[in-house]
Amino acid sequence: MDMLIGGKHIAGDDREDVINPYDGEVIDSVPIAHLQTAQLAIDEANKSKESLVEMSAFKVSNKLFNVVDKLRQHKQEFAELLTLEVGKPINESLVELDRSIETLKLAAEEAKRIYGESVPLDAGLNGKGFFAFTQRLPLGVVAAITPFNYPLNLTIHKIAPAIACKNSVIVKPPTEAPLTVMKFCELLNEEFPDGVVNTVTGYGSEVGDYLVCSPDVDKISFTGSVTTGMMISQKAGMKKVTLELGGNDPMVVLKDANIDDAVRGVINGAFLNAGQVCMGVKRIIIENEIADEFAEKLVGETEKLVMGNPLDSKTTLGTLISEKAAKQVEETVNNAVKDGAEILTGGIRDGAFYSATVIDNVREDMDLVVNETFGPVAPIMRVSSVEEAINVANNTEYGLQAGVFTKSYYDAMKCAQEIEAGTVFINKQSTFRTDNMPFGGFKNSGVGKEGIKYAVDEMTKTKLIGLNLR
Repeated sequence: MDMLIGGKHIAGDDREDVINPYDGEVIDSVPIAHLQTAQLAIDEANKSKESLVEMSAFKVSNKLFNVVDKLRQHKQEFAELLTLEVGKPINESLVELDRSIETLKLAAEEAKRIYGESVPLDAGLNGKGFFAFTQRLPLGVVAAITPFNYPLNLTIHKIAPAIACKNSVIVKPPTEAPLTVMKFCELLNEEFPDGVVNTVTGYGSEVGDYLVCSPDVDKISFTGSVTTGMMISQKAGMKKVTLELGGNDPMVVLKDANIDDAVRGVINGAFLNAGQVCMGVKRIIIENEIADEFAEKLVGETEKLVMGNPLDSKTTLGTLISEKAAKQVEETVNNAVKDGAEILTGGIRDGAFYSATVIDNVREDMDLVVNETFGPVAPIMRVSSVEEAINVANNTEYGLQAGVFTKSYYDAMKCAQEIEAGTVFINKQSTFRTDNMPFGGFKNSGVGKEGIKYAVDEMTKTKLIGLNLR
């Protein structure tokens, strides 16, 4: 598959294979972009941005709805490609397609709701006799740098609101899984003028750094590691940035919780997409009184998961993105065991597969929970009170989302107010998300919000127009 720049397909001289993590087979290849390619994409995006500004909101909305219809028509085809390049079970890929369609619909709707407001200048000194209002205007060019774990949905969360508020876009798809994103951008290009959507592919940081530093790019929207996000914030200068940098999300289970509900929350939250979810359940913080019963039930449900060919509808646990990633999870779990933790089930690697793993007696100082473990691991941390649970939950550099299971409204509100996270769900795991909600965390989980309405806010600038009527 080739890059799309200015409506043309760019093959490039150098190419990189895209590998199926399940069987190691080559799915396709993509070009390795160089700096001149990145500059060409920037030039084409800047040339096209006026063509979007000249469109009515009605027209932009209709074109996005047209893409919704096209994506729906090709849903199965996209889901299968997604499974091939990421290794997630086909049923999970179909869910990602459903969410992607929903996200795109939300953007099409939001294109008609980009409002300004009247400003009462006479509320200020010397403001009598003035009438003022604001407009929200596109920034110009948005560069979207996207991750491998939910490549289609998370890309749409960046580029659909950008286009809805009339920005042109440059997409740098994930190096491990670029194909679904590139295929989707082709659909967008069928509806919008050449250059509104551009893709640049390749490994390493050269192209990404070039986009971040370019004075002709007005906004960076990035999802990825804390290290890369911090470098982007340092290099971006005066351009706007949205950084979604992952999480180490706690699930607090108090002694009065419905244990069966909490166990289901862990199954859905810790093992979804083989644990490669930024808002996944990464730490289970549970009161001692129910910890043994909870652990026993969790092991039983975990052992029902089925590893296998991701294209098989019976498979419920797919591969990690690569064997290298699986080895990293294996090493992290093994180190925790050396430090005193106990594997209750799982802990076995086979190529890029890592079995769903429940590990007990995990301490706060273990690397398994100090850093974000991107794999199918459910670490149990035992505490003696709600206050200790909150302290353990907050003992992390991250603050994306959190879940709390309890029947006590008092304890629920105490946790909701005191846990340092962008979202706290009561009686729901941290992996819950609707595509219209504000999404983004505190601390090193990043800056800015996604969620279509909120992303539009981040991708526009506000102009005040004042009329002296005296």
